[in-house]
Amino acid sequence: MAIPLFNSIASWLLKKRYHQIELFLKYPHDVQEEVLHQLIDFSKDTQVGKLHGFGDMGGYKEFAERVPIVTYEEVAGLIERSRQGEQNLFWPTTIKWFAKSSGTTNAKSKFIPVSAEALEDCHYKSSKDLLCLYLNNNENSQLFTGKSLRLGGSKELYEDNGTFFGDLSAILIDNMPLWAEYSSTPSSKVSLMSEWESKLEAIIEESIQENVTSLAGVPSWMLVLLNDVLQRTGKNHLFEIWENLEVYFHGGVSFAPYRDQYKKLLPRKNFNYYETYNASEGFFGIQDRNNADDLLLMLDYGIFYEFIPMDGQEKEEKAIPLWEVETGVNYAMVITTNAGLWRYKIGDTVRFTSKNPFRIRITGRTKHHINAFGEELIIENAEEALQQICQKTEAEIMDYTAAPIFMNGNEKGAHEWIIEFRKPPKDVAYFTEFLDNALKSLNSDYEAKRYNNITLKMPQVHVARPNLFHDWLKSKNKLGGQHKIPRLSNERGYVEELLEMNLHTS
Repeated sequence: MAIPLFNSIASWLLKKRYHQIELFLKYPHDVQEEVLHQLIDFSKDTQVGKLHGFGDMGGYKEFAERVPIVTYEEVAGLIERSRQGEQNLFWPTTIKWFAKSSGTTNAKSKFIPVSAEALEDCHYKSSKDLLCLYLNNNENSQLFTGKSLRLGGSKELYEDNGTFFGDLSAILIDNMPLWAEYSSTPSSKVSLMSEWESKLEAIIEESIQENVTSLAGVPSWMLVLLNDVLQRTGKNHLFEIWENLEVYFHGGVSFAPYRDQYKKLLPRKNFNYYETYNASEGFFGIQDRNNADDLLLMLDYGIFYEFIPMDGQEKEEKAIPLWEVETGVNYAMVITTNAGLWRYKIGDTVRFTSKNPFRIRITGRTKHHINAFGEELIIENAEEALQQICQKTEAEIMDYTAAPIFMNGNEKGAHEWIIEFRKPPKDVAYFTEFLDNALKSLNSDYEAKRYNNITLKMPQVHVARPNLFHDWLKSKNKLGGQHKIPRLSNERGYVEELLEMNLHTS
């Protein structure tokens, strides 16, 4: 009786939060204005607050006029001083934690400040809200009769001058409330293991003994884990191992290329998939309806949002507040947070699907696109095209990346793709032709540059050897649940490295 009682109590407590969510659904402008006012007032005596005159700042108009939009590189010096122990620089409470960025480049790592307020009022609050929204939509859920199998990052925490840094997931696990620890598997000890392959073995060993009712993690890495679980147990699908499994909470990369593979692992029509949008800088969006393909923008997490229209023109950046956005426009997101990031360009792009309430789709990264020839190819285009062709050809994709082939003399340009398949297409030439046509149908700029090969020739597709992307990430010490393959790039660095490694077996 104890487990059903716990399920009932937990469900009741989580559903109570829905009334607060309804508040920002009804009054989004007021809630966002209040968030900004609180952030400014709370930080008026910090170094940043004094610099920009937070003490006599009236509202959004003055905020936008006085505070510049910044990238990480422009605030890195201030963050580094904070890492060395200086306080009250950009946030008034002690900053003890820094989330080390999980990018795949060789560039210097980013260290994103994580305050106590961000942990409690954003990251942990969002975890509860995810469950709240799911339970609100699924009245008969038995989520808390079992445990959530979570797959986070693979790095431990490191201390430096009294502050700590590591993957965001490691910080969250280290500070995890008891209710979350009780309802999760694997144990924190296993979750914080640093060596990825050993960690996978330990997760499988622990989790197959549990009654797992939900999954949580990045789709690409979770797929690796789940296939290993089936191989270890000799079962045909996951319900033979966890019969009460009912939902997969996913985020980090697009789910589109992996959807059909998950349906084979989880062959129940009523199984639920819920997407989230979070980063080291904060938690931003949650799928709030069953079977939806967009995310509710969460407006009361201590984050104030602004958006820069991405129209492909080189001009002065002009950000607009939430209440001025339009649907169907691609925007770069700018955030002001309760960890002291002020008008910070996070590097993601989104498109609004609705303004009542404010729902978004993630369309890509400001730096991860291909626009070498004016084609403005974004990740959303690539993901949708690949999903279409996989359904047509019954191919299954594990990972991919693409970059331009630059013009050389009279030679036209092209796009070069490296794709690692779980199940390759029977005809790569047909796959390539379908990919080209799908991109034309999805992106008019790409179609114009491909017309009569005027600028771009037919794309080139290389079939990657098995484990190519795994080996590439391993060579950079980037294995683990938080690390992602750069899908599109305007430069050829990633592609050149991968092509070289593709010549050699692992």
